[in-house]
Amino acid sequence: MTIVHDRAGTVIRTTGLRKSFRGVRAVRDVELDLGGGVIGLLGPNGAGKTTLLRMLATVLAPDTGELRLLGRDPRRPAERLEIRRRLGYLPQAPSLYGGFTVLEMVDYVAVLKEQTDPAARRRDATRVLESVGLGDVRHRKVRTLSGGMRQRVALAAALLGTPELLVLDEPATGLDPEQRIELRSLLSETARRGTVVLSTHNTSEVAALCQRVLVMRDGQIHYDGTPQGLRTTAEGRVWEADEPDPRAARSWMTAEGRYRHVGVPPDGVEPAPPTLEDGYLFVSRGTR
Repeated sequence: MTIVHDRAGTVIRTTGLRKSFRGVRAVRDVELDLGGGVIGLLGPNGAGKTTLLRMLATVLAPDTGELRLLGRDPRRPAERLEIRRRLGYLPQAPSLYGGFTVLEMVDYVAVLKEQTDPAARRRDATRVLESVGLGDVRHRKVRTLSGGMRQRVALAAALLGTPELLVLDEPATGLDPEQRIELRSLLSETARRGTVVLSTHNTSEVAALCQRVLVMRDGQIHYDGTPQGLRTTAEGRVWEADEPDPRAARSWMTAEGRYRHVGVPPDGVEPAPPTLEDGYLFVSRGTR
């Protein structure tokens, strides 16, 4: 396991964090010390990413271990409330009310976030809708929107109040390529004022956006460092050939018609330059 810590400006700190469901441990002994910027969380399905993010969003309480968010302890009700005032959260499957207009939906979330001044609340709702490109559809019913537009409504709600900590579970789901690029710009701007933690299955998003990346497998963090560092974990462990190699941990055909392999190379082959995806596969498959 490769771990790189920068203790300056800590926003999220966990020690021995654990969470189980019906005897199955979803998160086990997670140790994190995260500061500002955009932090990507990679991992296969069932790795524990969503459970970890729900704890960082104060939706779930850990079974054991220590958790500090924005310098506060979420186990204490007053501090948990203070964290939530400074937190934005986009769950993996956000629930939206189809009968609300887009503006009403975001305004409703603003009420839940204790924005009590109606005029200021409406201005904030309008601001975040414009930031995700939905200002011109704010009076449409949510049920008439496409899946990608609904995802942007939920993202707008997470951005209310200019959060210091933004926790996003698969934020690019349903977005087309242009919208993904717009999302990158939005999150980069958000990270200038705080911290963004996002889970994704898309390594290209991590390469384009994140200053730090975590790889999770079987409830544990198996890599914590830079995208470049993740790429180099596969140095000397990637090769190409005209045929698939059964000894490889993972093989696939490239656009050029050759087979790319990740694993322990056989003698005599020339290693290929690794990509971020190669490094991720190398770590997530437990090859190391």
